Amino acid sequence: MTRVAVIGGGRIGEALIAGLLESGRAAKDLVVVETHADRAELIGDRFGVRVTDSIADAIVGADVLVIAVKPGDVDTVLTQVGKAELDADRDQILVSLAAGVPTARLENKLPAGFPVVRVMPNTPMLVGQGMSVLAPGRYARPEQLTQVTELLAAVGKVATVTEAQMDAVTAVSGSGPAYFFLVVEAMVDAGVGLGLTRDVATELVVQTMLGSAALLESSGQTAAELRAAVTSPAGTTAAAVRELERGGVRSAFLEALHAAKQRSAEQGANDGAGGSAS
Repeated sequence: MTRVAVIGGGRIGEALIAGLLESGRAAKDLVVVETHADRAELIGDRFGVRVTDSIADAIVGADVLVIAVKPGDVDTVLTQVGKAELDADRDQILVSLAAGVPTARLENKLPAGFPVVRVMPNTPMLVGQGMSVLAPGRYARPEQLTQVTELLAAVGKVATVTEAQMDAVTAVSGSGPAYFFLVVEAMVDAGVGLGLTRDVATELVVQTMLGSAALLESSGQTAAELRAAVTSPAGTTAAAVRELERGGVRSAFLEALHAAKQRSAEQGANDGAGGSAS
């Protein structure tokens, strides 16, 4: 059974821990590194896993080392990992969930040839519906990539791209939840403006989004086909869509994602300062 060391017990780290335990992919072979005592106690009590404040201690016997800290803390973690006695008898791999940190930067802080995988997760992994996108480093082998894919499948879906595509991934799925939350916020406000209570408007909008996503996933049809199916000629939906198009909704999303991609690239190149999908 794969033994996993999760370095960082914050929200993303906790989501991964919960998913691994629920899926049985880690079971008792899981250790968490958390330096904040109150958070460490919470993680230990909630999940019944071993928690330590020592990266060197956690690495012993671990097959997969997961970095789940803020981008600004990655260099400190990598330095400690590099100084630890890595297990030469194990086929270890490092997986980074820190947004905006390129694989080359990860590799340069580790012993020569150490395999790494960069992951761009998103916040729906907190409810087991995340989209995790992997970019393997130079030394990660196919079987190791499969191993990481299987682990992350515990908290949602997984895809693999090249390093060069990770800024685009950040713009689409990494930052993507915020776009949908903004749409929900705008529709709820509009519903209130039409005379609905905020609670009712929120329920209508959230369930409509959930149902639409489920329909899109299961129907085998494209978004354009499903939109056309509910847009009757000269009907209410046609009137609404016309106003959205007049407001430039498509061009606004195009510009927004381009801006997010550019910002991701800038942060990743900022002397190792890292980036964030926030």
